[in-house]
Amino acid sequence: MARAAIDEYLYLLDAAFAGPDWHSLLTNVRAVEPRDWLWLPPGGARPIGEMVAHVGACKYMYENHAFGDASLKWGEPLTNERRLSAVTADAVAELLRWLEEAQRAVRASVHALDDDRELLRPRRTNWGEMKETRWIIKSMIEHDLYHAGEINRMRALRQENDRWAYESG
Repeated sequence: MARAAIDEYLYLLDAAFAGPDWHSLLTNVRAVEPRDWLWLPPGGARPIGEMVAHVGACKYMYENHAFGDASLKWGEPLTNERRLSAVTADAVAELLRWLEEAQRAVRASVHALDDDRELLRPRRTNWGEMKETRWIIKSMIEHDLYHAGEINRMRALRQENDRWAYESG
């Protein structure tokens, strides 16, 4: 059974979520200070806490529909995107534990694929469309990186350090 592509997807899932590089989701989340979690810029509607919860909710939703019984729905406790209502050390730690568990569920489902041929198999999405397994995995990787950048930008605006590293001032 060939698993080279599956192993590469697992590597990319891990790197996008928790890799040591500046662009991973957890690297950017760990740079968030307590005062940043619920802050909104002028005209903003989604604080960082909600973005982090959105990423986790999507992980649970995609995993359940593509690899599980497709029973999970938006608005259930597991998909609550407004789960961080107050910023305490315990609340943030619980949010991050929940997010990491969502990542473990996705990773376990990808790891359980028998061989690379399964990457071409159509699977359910949470909006009812069938997509190749590789498309679903790719989308989850992209989703982490997209929101890592969004979180980084919001954090930088709030912390007033929104400059390129090579610039002074």
